[in-house]
Amino acid sequence: MTIRVLLAEDQTMLRGALAALLDLEPDITVIAQAANGREALKLARLHSPDVIVTDIEMPEKTGLELAADIKLLTADLKPADAKARVIILTTFARPGYLRRALDAGARGYLLKDRPASELADAIRRVHSGLRAIDPALAAEAWAADEDPLSDRERQILQRAGDGRSSADIAAELRLSEGTVRNYLSEAIAKLGAVNRVDAARIARTRGWL
Repeated sequence: MTIRVLLAEDQTMLRGALAALLDLEPDITVIAQAANGREALKLARLHSPDVIVTDIEMPEKTGLELAADIKLLTADLKPADAKARVIILTTFARPGYLRRALDAGARGYLLKDRPASELADAIRRVHSGLRAIDPALAAEAWAADEDPLSDRERQILQRAGDGRSSADIAAELRLSEGTVRNYLSEAIAKLGAVNRVDAARIARTRGWL
């Protein structure tokens, strides 16, 4: 049986290299490639891949948001019928990211500095219904502090940390500026930060953003 894989990675050269390496495997075929999370979700609906390998930080929709969307798409399927199991492939060896990935429904979490053969093996494990997660990182993740941010606080803080104004964030998310400022104040207080930039820095360092 050939495992059909969708790759989501915004760096063109890396995406092409991963596709070429995986296509060398006799039982794995890369059926589609996406440069951002939104495109990946569209291609997942179109092609129904067996496994999605995605980066975390991508334009338009992050890999974690993509994993959550895929989880919703397969929520009504029986476990034996569920398609599109997600593997996060990232440079971030941060417990916070791993916990969020698992909560979003990801079945694998691998670092980009690992050998390509490990990715192929992880794809096979995840496709068979198992998990593929570094044991040391998993243990560290469950011992780490719990993420205090709500999804909305995370959305707004991420955009604020990128330099977006409250007005811009409010327009994009269809909220009032006052509501955006309230969410930012809550996030700043929860993180013990001095301002929105400091809050975004703390959250990113801990893998909460």
